[in-house]
Amino acid sequence: MMAAGDAMAIDSGAEPAPAPVTTRSRLAGVRLLSSLPVEVLTQLERRCSWRRYGAGEQILDHASATRDVLFVTGGRVRVVNYSPGGREIAYAVVEAGGHVGELAALDGRRRTASVIAMEPCLIASITAELFNELLRNHASVAVDLLIHLTGIIRISDQRIAELSTVGAVQRVYRELIRRAEADPAEPGRLVIAPLPTQQDLASQVGATRETVARALGQVVDAGVIERRGRTLLIHDPAALRALADPDGEVA
Repeated sequence: MMAAGDAMAIDSGAEPAPAPVTTRSRLAGVRLLSSLPVEVLTQLERRCSWRRYGAGEQILDHASATRDVLFVTGGRVRVVNYSPGGREIAYAVVEAGGHVGELAALDGRRRTASVIAMEPCLIASITAELFNELLRNHASVAVDLLIHLTGIIRISDQRIAELSTVGAVQRVYRELIRRAEADPAEPGRLVIAPLPTQQDLASQVGATRETVARALGQVVDAGVIERRGRTLLIHDPAALRALADPDGEVA
């Protein structure tokens, strides 16, 4: 078994890592890799392929044969699929510090989604072989990946249940509550910043853009929420929760 600080765990045959490291690795902000020693993270950075993408540019196609894992080191990406009729179905938004593509790397099967840059992005990618080597040699990364996948399953279960039991307008309000954070400027108020587009919300909750526009318009008119540029202020969180679930099941 390798020692916890063995920098060669992911780099068989490589020359000894130069020491000491004086600059911060560009992978330092990736949550999945946060437990790695700095020398291992530095070696991994050297073995990554790096590329910048512009807003709206496709990073990964679901039909691609690649099994690479992508680390989002700058910007935000949208993970999506498409219905037979061409309607976009959003799975997730991945912020800087996140990663995508691990399923194909783990089981060797085809991709389940495409990845689109929402804004200028810097992406680091590693091969499936290197990713699996990393998991084998660093148990902490493997455990963090399991926790990450467990979270995805929980969210997916929740969304499946909502699609079966909750109306489209209520799903919009539930999504707003999920995205909202406490507003540091005013106690008791929630804020969403940046506010996703109506199309992004629609694809996230399985509704049309028109439904999202109608749902937002209703709570704006009622004074429950207020839009200020790319920011959404939720002045009355209790009222929004009541609209999202009249039975009071939304926390």
